[in-house]
Amino acid sequence: MSVFHAMSLIVTLVALFGYLNHRFIGLPDTIGITAIGLVAALAVTAFGAYDPTVVEWAARTVERIDFAEVVFHGMLGMLLFAGSLHINLDDIDRQKWTILLLATIGVVLSTCIVGTAFYGAARLLGLELPFIYALLFGALISPTDPIAVLGILRKVGVPKELESKIAGESLFNDGTGVVLFLTLSGIAFGGHDTTAPQVILLLATEIVGGVLVGLALGLAGFYLLRGIDSYAVEIMITLAMATAGYSVAEFLHTSAPIAVVVMGLLVGNHGKRLAMSERTREHLSSFWDLTDELLNLLLFGLIGIEIIALVSPVAHLAPALMAIPIVLAARLASVGLPILALRLFRDFSPNTVKIMTWGGLRGGISLALALSLPQFPGREPIVAATYAVVIFSILVQALSIGPLVRRWQ
Repeated sequence: MSVFHAMSLIVTLVALFGYLNHRFIGLPDTIGITAIGLVAALAVTAFGAYDPTVVEWAARTVERIDFAEVVFHGMLGMLLFAGSLHINLDDIDRQKWTILLLATIGVVLSTCIVGTAFYGAARLLGLELPFIYALLFGALISPTDPIAVLGILRKVGVPKELESKIAGESLFNDGTGVVLFLTLSGIAFGGHDTTAPQVILLLATEIVGGVLVGLALGLAGFYLLRGIDSYAVEIMITLAMATAGYSVAEFLHTSAPIAVVVMGLLVGNHGKRLAMSERTREHLSSFWDLTDELLNLLLFGLIGIEIIALVSPVAHLAPALMAIPIVLAARLASVGLPILALRLFRDFSPNTVKIMTWGGLRGGISLALALSLPQFPGREPIVAATYAVVIFSILVQALSIGPLVRRWQ
């Protein structure tokens, strides 16, 4: 089966899952599609006890779609651009110190806590998992997923101030997480002896470089948009910013997600107001809203289906289940400690730490990072643990955050 045929089959399945959810279940689209996809994947896996050839065929079909490649070089740039179009720069500016601390120190702290706790849990279960691999799991699972977070925040009625904190953190903490992941990958698989100053330099290059590339390309796009009045061409310009701009940032070895977010913030705040007619603004918003919805549905459907490609989901059930409370506890500490320090200088709304802990969702980015890992002893428990945390985020945290916010607020 060709990649095109495999992708066509998966798109058809996601459409069918969406129909079944909308017609009979009534969950939010992304959550319902993930749930039905997960049930279907588990049913296919269970059917393997009677006919292994069916599972082998399904696994080969899913493996034709490189999930990490699809996320990082297909969907991520457009999804981040679409999400950042709706973020108000003034709100981000008011929360800049909170966002900065959570997106840097918070991610590092969470990585250390998750890595240490997961290493201890693995030893209790009799798994010989080197500490560096446990830290690698901490790095890929610590950043919150902006795609999942932004999709849910629009629907749950979080107070504006708190929404800015959660959204801003999720948009910018990927830079820190990816640097930690790449650094630890180099140590684990490349034999690199990376020092603390080198890590700090790499972190600064990724984050600051991503911001500078985003500003440069965003300003270039702004001047192109201001020079014409054709909504079709202007939409193509923004599409080029989200895709080619992402590629340019990668080529320059800077944070492509941060670069795209900066471009989206420029277009969404200044481009719409100063460089577009009312007609163009309407068409641009409609195009990116629809693109955001469709890509989210496809991504969350893929998350549900992807379990078919796991070697044995049940074999690593114990470490996977233990990872969920570990990640939640690390999230509580990595949010609570920075906010505790910031309370000396400013006030926070009630239950901020609770809401930000439970609202720190993980999604396709963490799963893509886990699936991008090379084969090594211990890879399957890490992938299974990542999958467990992502599924818990989507089916439990995302589904309950609305009622909890209303209760806590």
